[in-house]
Amino acid sequence: MTSITWVIEQMNCYPTYESQTDVVFNVHWRANATDGTYNATSYGTVGVTYVAGSPYTPFADLTQAQVVGWVQDAMGLEQVASIEAGLAANIANQINPPVVTLPLPWTI
Repeated sequence: MTSITWVIEQMNCYPTYESQTDVVFNVHWRANATDGTYNATSYGTVGVTYVAGSPYTPFADLTQAQVVGWVQDAMGLEQVASIEAGLAANIANQINPPVVTLPLPWTI
C-alpha cells in the first residue's frame, strides 16, 4: 500500500502586510510517496493570500498541518487528487516498468 505525506519545505513572507507581521504569501511544498520499497516525490509552490480582518495565526504559531491545509485548499481537491494519483502511478511503474532497456543480444 502506498502512503503519501505532504510536507512544507519553505514559506515566503511579507515582513508586514495588512497590519500583521511575517505574513505568508508563498508556500513551497513536497508530497512524498512510498510503499516501503519504492519512493516518489512531487514538489511545487502555491500562493496563499491573507485577507485583512480574517483570522490570523502568528508565524511562530503556525503548524505544518495548518499550512498543508492552506496548500491543499489553494490547489483544490482535483489537483491534490491528481498529484497523489501521479505519485501512486510512479511507484506502480517502478514496480512493473512499462518500458525496459535490455542489453544488446550480441554483447551478452
